[in-house]
Amino acid sequence: MFSFFPTARVRPSPFFEAALAEGMVAANVYNRMIMPTSFGDPEGEYWRLINGVSQWDVGVERQVQLKGPDAGRLAQILSPRDLSTCKIGQGKYVPLCNHRGTLINDPILLKLADDLYWLSIADSDIWLWANAIAAERGLNVEISEPDVSPMALQGPKAEDVVAHVVGDWVRALKYFWFKETEIESIPVAVQRSGWSKQGGFEIYLKDGSQGTKLWNIFKEAGRPWGIGPGAPATAERTESGLVSVGGDTDDDTNPFEVRLGKYVDLDVPDDVVGITALRMIKAEGPKRHQLGLILDGATPAPLGTKREDVIVNGARVGVMTNCTWSPRMQANIGYALISAAVKAGETVIVERPSGPTAARLVELPFL
Repeated sequence: MFSFFPTARVRPSPFFEAALAEGMVAANVYNRMIMPTSFGDPEGEYWRLINGVSQWDVGVERQVQLKGPDAGRLAQILSPRDLSTCKIGQGKYVPLCNHRGTLINDPILLKLADDLYWLSIADSDIWLWANAIAAERGLNVEISEPDVSPMALQGPKAEDVVAHVVGDWVRALKYFWFKETEIESIPVAVQRSGWSKQGGFEIYLKDGSQGTKLWNIFKEAGRPWGIGPGAPATAERTESGLVSVGGDTDDDTNPFEVRLGKYVDLDVPDDVVGITALRMIKAEGPKRHQLGLILDGATPAPLGTKREDVIVNGARVGVMTNCTWSPRMQANIGYALISAAVKAGETVIVERPSGPTAARLVELPFL
């Protein structure tokens, strides 16, 4: 049984009642909202994502809307990725940085019109950040949080379910591209995206009063494919090498340290926030990097609330930022954010609550 007492500080998504009806038993707070993390069967939820189709309430991925004559200019100022070729109906993954080149968020940018963009954000206040930058630069743009909430369908059978609901045109969508449409008079945008490597879509609901109806439409449509509830909290994200900004990063992490350098274009205009620092970091070479850890031991032992030190020859060289049991690898695996001098293939010691544990460093992704 999951209990929730609403406050002005923490709010549910439009899919909250549907998630409760599915048997949600655990949740986290993300963007000051409730994000379901478990429906009581972690093993079943994991294999449903790997082999079938999983339905997620990810309404916590809030949209920061940029609208007005300078919307495109602000989007570029916020992003160290070149957006000059971004087309209407296209999305791009963008690592947002502060003036020091530190990662502060990694949203998907969606271009809905030349004067209208959404930033579908991870867990930090980009609405406040965008407002501050726009005011500082004197830009003619309105920044708001629209009534838009994503629901995800993830897994190898997700495309069949979404095509059954909206039509076979969805099969031609390229990754991160989207199309606005209606589902039984409910306004949505359908995008090929999602926080897994198993394939899938995010359905951006544009009327928060219809969350339960939209959820149930896909739930019913997905029955022939064995659809069931899940959340972006399984071992799959670690196996697949996906980065959680704020979880796998700290207050000094730059994109180059966590394998996001390919999303940084150093020749963007000089007024892009953080680009000067990013050019210097690239020229000097990042001091840390992110590698995978395969830990010794055959008993599931996930990371708790504290990052764990990684030791080489008695010296601390970094930290393990996450750890989970991998059903496919039958091992505890995690990420190390460590000195760039330490390379894949080396054996290290992780200082775990249960005692020092040997681990082997590998390149990411694991699978």
